[in-house]
Amino acid sequence: MTTESSTALRKNTGVIAPHGGELVNRLVTGDDAAQLESEAQGLPRLRLTEKQTADLDMIASGALSPLTGFMGQADYDRVIDEMHLESGLPWAIPVTLSADERPSGDRLALEGYEGDLLAVIDVAEVYEADREREAQKVFRTTEDAHPGVAQIYAEGTTLVGGPIAVFRRPQPAFPKLQIDPAETRAAFAERGWSRIVGFQTRNPVHRAHEYIQKCALETVDGLLLHPLVGKTKGDDVPAEVRVRCYEVLLEKYYPADRTMLAAFPAAMRYGGPREAVWHAICRKNYGCSHFIVGRDHAGVGSYYGTYDAHRIFDEFEPHELDIEPMFFDHTFFCRTCGNMGSAKTCPHPSDDHVHLSGTKVREMLGRGEVPPVEFSRPEVAQVLIEAYRKA
Repeated sequence: MTTESSTALRKNTGVIAPHGGELVNRLVTGDDAAQLESEAQGLPRLRLTEKQTADLDMIASGALSPLTGFMGQADYDRVIDEMHLESGLPWAIPVTLSADERPSGDRLALEGYEGDLLAVIDVAEVYEADREREAQKVFRTTEDAHPGVAQIYAEGTTLVGGPIAVFRRPQPAFPKLQIDPAETRAAFAERGWSRIVGFQTRNPVHRAHEYIQKCALETVDGLLLHPLVGKTKGDDVPAEVRVRCYEVLLEKYYPADRTMLAAFPAAMRYGGPREAVWHAICRKNYGCSHFIVGRDHAGVGSYYGTYDAHRIFDEFEPHELDIEPMFFDHTFFCRTCGNMGSAKTCPHPSDDHVHLSGTKVREMLGRGEVPPVEFSRPEVAQVLIEAYRKA
């Protein structure tokens, strides 16, 4: 397991340093991996949830740098109350490992949610979570109707903290798009990019998203289109459908030498403002210097204000996060202007704007109707129509 020097990264590549200065690597390979797996066979086992399996993989690859394992109580408490790790480094969402009962022993084998033996954790501590406090602070509600709250309630209160060593990674959902932080950083350096904007999405990219991305791309060297492909709500568009939408969109409408598509393996928390900060930190580890934060980022229902995810960044000291957020208002096509815009740039009334609700779009797609070209590229709409027909 190795780390990279922050100074060397800046000097040699021009790419932003990872969060905390070092890119964590908790992967064990070769003979060491075989030996660790053999040892794991004889250890007590702990089965991870789908979310925790994704977290383990991201810890292993450095996507959650500086974390070397699942959080202990000091980090857990301070992240909940102050949005910082015990070290003082900014961090917005707890990354924890739950157990049905208090485990015995100082080492456990970790199974992925599908039962594959993946890793070993050196148990540094076992402690009790305060789930209601966590829910209120992180998600701004204790209602289990909120999917993120329901998720942590279901995980229980017994938490295991400690560093991990991973000898087998979970099977990626999209192998061709599994590009780890060290690899994106190398690709950025090879292309001569130092200013890279990351875009988080769990939805198909329609014209409004395209407009935002291209506005940002005007000011930087490259765009990392980084769709989340981990666990989402059942009514979200399936990841395989979304990925096909991204592929056809990039092929037709984006400059190939200034864009990169890669999968972000995280599970959604639906944590709104807190998750926006967490998403930004993760993209910093992938090498992004900038990160797009749009309307109701990572929101669900009516739990968060439209621009709460913008305002939360003001709670950190200037440059404390290092990565630069780029804030965008709700965008739309204006018939009078004849192009895309927002309330910041368009003076015309809402009657002139092409705006379709998600429900309206789903109804149109279900009938095989292509949404207006001002709302969605026809190639994207066709992918969605075919998916709805099969469903």
